[in-house]
Amino acid sequence: MRRYLGLVAIQLRISIASAMAYRANFVLEGLMSMLWMALTLLPLFVLFDGRASVAGWDAPSALIVIAYFMAIRAVLEGIVSPSLVSLVEKIRSGSFDYVLLKPVDAQAMVTASQYEPWKIFDLLGAIAIAVYAFVRRGHAPTPGSLALGLVLLVAGTIAMYSLWIVCAAASFWVGRLDNLMYLLGSIFDTARWPVQVFRGAWRYVFTFIIPVAVMTTFPAMALLGRIDLRTAAGTILGSLAMLLVSRLIWVAAIRNYTSASS
Repeated sequence: MRRYLGLVAIQLRISIASAMAYRANFVLEGLMSMLWMALTLLPLFVLFDGRASVAGWDAPSALIVIAYFMAIRAVLEGIVSPSLVSLVEKIRSGSFDYVLLKPVDAQAMVTASQYEPWKIFDLLGAIAIAVYAFVRRGHAPTPGSLALGLVLLVAGTIAMYSLWIVCAAASFWVGRLDNLMYLLGSIFDTARWPVQVFRGAWRYVFTFIIPVAVMTTFPAMALLGRIDLRTAAGTILGSLAMLLVSRLIWVAAIRNYTSASS
């Protein structure tokens, strides 16, 4: 474990050094993150204009969902997506051979291969939105709700990571899945809305098939003190099950990999 934490720290330090080499670009990316945050909030303000609540959610509570969405997206675009897009290129070019030669687990190496440090602005924005939402609600979350909300944030991040790993692993068979990963990113945009907004089959899809509810809605409900322990436990166990399945698929994909030099 110490070796892998050291690997993450080294790659993070390299990414930060690379980003700070072009400080104007770093600041520009921060400004773009603020603009994106404003555009993310705009549909919410339009939806609640003249409405007290939608599907049982008032505006401050829905802001908590937005905050989790931004936090998960910061991890996705700052850590997961850059690394896995790079993986697709490595598989196509054959340079993945060099990853397999390193004395560490290939999945850990791929996951820690590339970061986008300026996504920290999105994470800070998510925290600011959550604080603002609770100011509007007039009271802070209880310590228990805060702890459970953080645990389910980790669970949601694991679910998101597992889903992207499965898509990346499919590249070993298909060869080019860039468009599928971008499509998955577009579907992930639905996570900005509470899952209760969706009706019928769509709610089922966004809870169990593409579990965006696990990534944002359930953690937000935990922070708001609205989730029961059975649902919280199911969320955690479901995320761990997704991680296990994604690992098994990754191992099977590695076995299927044919070196470009063979």
